Amino acid sequence: MAEQPKRKPPSSSVVGEILGTASTKRKRPEPTAIVIFGATGDLAGRKLAPAIYNLQVDGALTEPTLIIGVSRTPMPAADFADKIKPKVAEFSRQKVDPAQWDKFASTIDYVGGEFGDDALYEQLKIQLEVAKKKGTKGNRVFYLSTPPSAFALILEKLEKHKLIEKQVQGPGVTACRIIVEKPFGRDLASARALNEMISKYVDESQIYRIDHYLGKETVQNILVLRFGNSIFEPLWNRNHVSHVEITAAESIGIEGRGNFYEQTGVVRDIIQNHLLQVMALVTMEVPASFSADDIRDEKSQLLRSIRNMSLNDVANSCVRGQYRGYREEQGVAPDSQTPTYAAMRFMIDSWRWQGVPFFLRAGKKLAERLTEVNIHFKAVPLVLFKEEAAGGVLQPAVLSLRIQPHEGISLRFVAKVPGENINVGNVVMNMTYADAFNRPIAEAYERLLLDCMRGDATLFNRRDSVDRAWELIQPVLQVWEATPGVHFYEDGTQGPSATDEMMGREGYSWRDLVPQH
Repeated sequence: MAEQPKRKPPSSSVVGEILGTASTKRKRPEPTAIVIFGATGDLAGRKLAPAIYNLQVDGALTEPTLIIGVSRTPMPAADFADKIKPKVAEFSRQKVDPAQWDKFASTIDYVGGEFGDDALYEQLKIQLEVAKKKGTKGNRVFYLSTPPSAFALILEKLEKHKLIEKQVQGPGVTACRIIVEKPFGRDLASARALNEMISKYVDESQIYRIDHYLGKETVQNILVLRFGNSIFEPLWNRNHVSHVEITAAESIGIEGRGNFYEQTGVVRDIIQNHLLQVMALVTMEVPASFSADDIRDEKSQLLRSIRNMSLNDVANSCVRGQYRGYREEQGVAPDSQTPTYAAMRFMIDSWRWQGVPFFLRAGKKLAERLTEVNIHFKAVPLVLFKEEAAGGVLQPAVLSLRIQPHEGISLRFVAKVPGENINVGNVVMNMTYADAFNRPIAEAYERLLLDCMRGDATLFNRRDSVDRAWELIQPVLQVWEATPGVHFYEDGTQGPSATDEMMGREGYSWRDLVPQH
């Protein structure tokens, strides 16, 4: 008998790209000119420039990929490169190498002037023509890293000077895309107005509404974990899941952004966009494929299945908090009711999730910096474990998806303690991405910028999902802004005690935040 070939053992080094369509599953995007409006701002310095630098160092970009910074302050391109170098050095996940920096700086250009000044766009047009001659083929991405109030003016001027055109994106079409930063509106009416305004100038396929949470490895891996492992999907429903917690906790405060935070608050800043999008990925139905449209269709369908909140729901299933000292922050009103902490319960009216509560919480100045999804499975029948259950030893299994820090997955389950007696204890299995795949974790903006240049909108928010998320949050905003009632909490704690009471009424408790040392 012929010798059978040996099977290769499974290995975490086997890598395959699944998200996206056949046209976007390539390692590098087309050569592109990236135009950043607000290029001297905080976001560009902390996130965008370091992300593009890291993509260059990793060889993920196709040459030439060029950067054109646009901001109000006139300066030579070399001065702009020198200005952002310290930011890249501070926030890049890779050390800045002199040779790599010189190469990166050579791709940078700059245009200065007021956003309402036609001369700025005439100069930008010249720079884009130069980029095209260098090999970008006319492909361009406009990143609006500005307040939303500037969007209309910028888009109007870009259209006037024929720098953008309304055109469905697809294979063979010169790329012309707009990346829009959050907050995308501040309520349902303003979000719809903003969508209407942008759609006058560009097609929906050209709009990339960025949410950096969706670029994080663990968030992307939710789909793979669910649909790539047959052991999880059969359990992912109301028959086996007791409840789900989604937490976004920060140990820092507002960091001098009092004026911004007074207008935004934690609900608009975190829950309306980040946490509802994560919840949609955790609970959506199986998509027809991993293409952008199929995944976003299922996310949108899930958001429509979330039950609208009544006034009674807002009163009994939503809690707002504010850390002590917030009102003394610069730019904050002395009688501010702006929440720096919020907790809410959502219900999904679907066959899969009927009756399963979803608890979302987000807050500043808490005991731990943590973003995590905890899926709590139902307890086993206590026929064999009455004493252990009474003593609190026997805990139901919990699957935890840690988004930050130390991205990974853990599973808590019950096992026998070694020894002659049958004693049970809770154990935890941990997997971290950096250790399992022996490679550094890329920053979210790296993946999202790369996907936009590829034309892959899978990890970006579609218009209908944005509208629906605002619809779900609108009752909470209206009630809270009309009536005072914020609960205070101390720095470095779990948040206001009212959130424990809210969850305790349903027989559950939050996962403890561990104080930082």
